[in-house]
Amino acid sequence: MASRPDTPVRRSIPVATATTPRDTCAPGCSDAFAGIDEAAAVASLAALAQPMRLRVFRALVGAGPAGLTPGVLSAMLDVAPSTLSFHLKGLAHAGLVVQAREGRYLRYRPALARMSALLGYLTDHCCQAGDAQDCELPPRTAAPAAPCTG
Repeated sequence: MASRPDTPVRRSIPVATATTPRDTCAPGCSDAFAGIDEAAAVASLAALAQPMRLRVFRALVGAGPAGLTPGVLSAMLDVAPSTLSFHLKGLAHAGLVVQAREGRYLRYRPALARMSALLGYLTDHCCQAGDAQDCELPPRTAAPAAPCTG
């Protein structure tokens, strides 16, 4: 049976696994997967453009390389398991989350090298047209920045 011309073609999107080198490398390390292209950056940013996915990703980043199980995440974020599963799948397809099976349980970990590569992609060309001293990125602090009032 032929597909209709107006029907979109579904393509398989690779899901990152715990065995891929980019996810076992610490942030800032150099490996073959450290770079990110425009399409991957768009996919990652699109996945984070939903409030619940952003909350899930931030919770996983907060947990660090140890990651969290869906049950813990669900309780922590007060979200239904089916909703959480949907959002974890979206983050995994974007390469931002790694799923690992531990016996009967699943554990989700943030793909820290991918996150680092995305941040690098967004800031690599900062202020190339002007004086680089005026355009330095502020250092990251442990506390969140105060909200803008002006």
